[in-house]
Amino acid sequence: MTKTSLAVRAETTRMFAEAAEAPAAVTRMLAANREAVQALGEALRRDPPPAVVTCARGSSDHAATYAKYLIETGIGVPTSSAALSVSSLYEATPRLEGALFLAISQSGRSPDLLATLEAAKRGGARTVALVNDEASPLAGLADLTLPLKAGPETSVAATKSYITALAGVAQLVAAWTPDAPLAKALDALPAVLAQAWALDWSPAVARLKGATNLYVLGRGPGFAIAQEAALKFKETCGLHAEAFSAAEVLHGPMALVGEGFPVLVFAQADASEAGVLELAAALEARGAQVLLAGGPGSNHLPTPSAHPVLEPIVRIQGFYRMANALAVARGLDPDSPPHLRKVTETV
Repeated sequence: MTKTSLAVRAETTRMFAEAAEAPAAVTRMLAANREAVQALGEALRRDPPPAVVTCARGSSDHAATYAKYLIETGIGVPTSSAALSVSSLYEATPRLEGALFLAISQSGRSPDLLATLEAAKRGGARTVALVNDEASPLAGLADLTLPLKAGPETSVAATKSYITALAGVAQLVAAWTPDAPLAKALDALPAVLAQAWALDWSPAVARLKGATNLYVLGRGPGFAIAQEAALKFKETCGLHAEAFSAAEVLHGPMALVGEGFPVLVFAQADASEAGVLELAAALEARGAQVLLAGGPGSNHLPTPSAHPVLEPIVRIQGFYRMANALAVARGLDPDSPPHLRKVTETV
């Protein structure tokens, strides 16, 4: 199959169509939740929670990682991820008096997610759900529901719902802080996402078509999209990928990096950028096949600039188009990965 025919086929997948809708979905989400998020931000400033607990699975849990970095760096409130089995299997009720409990989900239907939110309410938490399905049980259980407004998403691979979850977290943090420059940058985000979608990441497709393993690296909020990219490589491309913090990879994982080993590196223009770019250069010097999204580099994957907090969202939009094309180039259907379904109902 020719390169041209592969490109045409890649543009017919549901993953492609749904990821392309992300700018419009973010516009809808920001408008729909503006008043509710503003009121929540004011309430959180009046009565600050001692901690934030996130609750999610899969791609949504990667959005929770993003929330951890934004809340802890922007507000200073400790943020941790709930172990869902504590409540769903072991029937324990955590002591969460006054805490903010943030559940993130596309479907809002996984039994362990629901059990964990119910336990958090019993434990005294204020519960907020970022959920795409507004008719879901999760939306009905939370004290406040902030709909993601991504619209129907039928490809197994979550794309636009993940991006709206990230933007929803940023909107909450901008209102809670409050951070006027971030709020203004959020209004411009849909246009920047559209720019990112139009850029050419085909060099990554060519380099990864025959790969069997790779690392995906990021730091700070960029680690959240490294996690997401590694998951998408596995589920849509049949490619074993591991996500690491750009700091953590310097320990044991570095032992596997040698001549030709592929590494996708995400960088954003914040305090982490210099170290991430230095690591990318060091990996390239070791012979690794480095693909860099953000910052200058010989293997640069083009990506627009934005507010540093929002640049990871921009990076993952460009990645989704590339991952979809890579799956097709590897002879796979990104919409229907083997052994997976859209709603995973774990207990």
